[in-house]
Amino acid sequence: MKNVCLYFNLHQPNRLKPYTFFEIGTDHFYENDKLNKTFLDKISEVCYLPMNAIMMENIQRLGKDFKFCLSLSGTLIEQMENHRPDVLNSFIELAKTGQVEFIGQTYYHSLAYLYSLDEFERQVQKHIDKVEEHFGQTPKVFRNTGMIYSNDLAERLENMGFHGVMAEGLSNFLRGRSYNHPYTAPNVKSIKTLLKNYKLSADFTHRFTDTNWEEYPLTADKYANWIANDTGDCVNIFMPYETFGQHLKASTGSLDFIKHLPQELAKENVNFLTASDQVEKLGINGIYDVHLPVSWRDSEKDLSAWTGNNMQKEALQKLYSLEETVINSKDPDLIHVWSKLQTADHFYYLNTKSAEDGATRDYLSPYDSPYSGYIYFMNALADLEITCNKKKVTSKKLEFV
Repeated sequence: MKNVCLYFNLHQPNRLKPYTFFEIGTDHFYENDKLNKTFLDKISEVCYLPMNAIMMENIQRLGKDFKFCLSLSGTLIEQMENHRPDVLNSFIELAKTGQVEFIGQTYYHSLAYLYSLDEFERQVQKHIDKVEEHFGQTPKVFRNTGMIYSNDLAERLENMGFHGVMAEGLSNFLRGRSYNHPYTAPNVKSIKTLLKNYKLSADFTHRFTDTNWEEYPLTADKYANWIANDTGDCVNIFMPYETFGQHLKASTGSLDFIKHLPQELAKENVNFLTASDQVEKLGINGIYDVHLPVSWRDSEKDLSAWTGNNMQKEALQKLYSLEETVINSKDPDLIHVWSKLQTADHFYYLNTKSAEDGATRDYLSPYDSPYSGYIYFMNALADLEITCNKKKVTSKKLEFV
């Protein structure tokens, strides 16, 4: 029997307000919380609530045979806690069915693994704690921000107790092999690497509305047939939850598509697996050897979406240069503010790519241009550094007294 794993990642950043030079030292709140709530309200109505209702309906219709995976960033969960507890509760209800596996990630959807292993491990544990609190599960499979992956990451995660890690399936590392098997890094003992089937995932996320595509229109029965006839152990369809109803509006038929897909897969005798099911039941098919970090983002599939220009590099260097001072302050509010500034979206908004990659940035960014985003971010960092230095001076005075 053919197997499929449906995995959806969910994330919302805390967007910055137009934070000017003249606010440095006087205004210590950098976020546009009104805009955050507006985005959350909109996406809840067009995506999260209708999608959760559809997935619950599929669970009720197909019973124990239907299962899938979700991963919610800590920043999104916090926004739901603060602004939309009803939406959070709808995810909790899905968790109660026992048919949804929650995947681990960094709490702040950050690039911490690239800049600070201590901070990376702190955020991973914080996310585990949040998942346990709301969904009653301890994640055993991990998905890094932007699906950033390397051999070293796999080894680090194994040492942290994870059994599996998700990665983009890239042909230059597969060398003619199928996406649809578990692999392993060359430097680990047992952790399995689960690869996204890039082609089939992109057939939906990138080509669903392309009227020039030779396979247009893509229907649920056609897609299910493709999955059923692909080779390998398990077809991993990984995509953002926000694809349904937000990136692809309901008027395109995206919600109807996902409503019918599980039934069509069942008709094709395709078995549903979670990520942990794959780790437990499927054997390793060889080595997926990735020495330098790769990702799912943009056409290059590397780190350039977040680190490709000098603005991004300077912002990241400045941000992580404050780590020791912030963490040593032992001030939970200060640490939380600094941590939220690590969210990868802040740096993605600063990329200066053109063509399709630039269009994606412009669609997601709340700023007029990458340069505006850079100014607001660096001004916020300047104020945070001033706040840190003031706290350091105050602490020294108290210690002296």
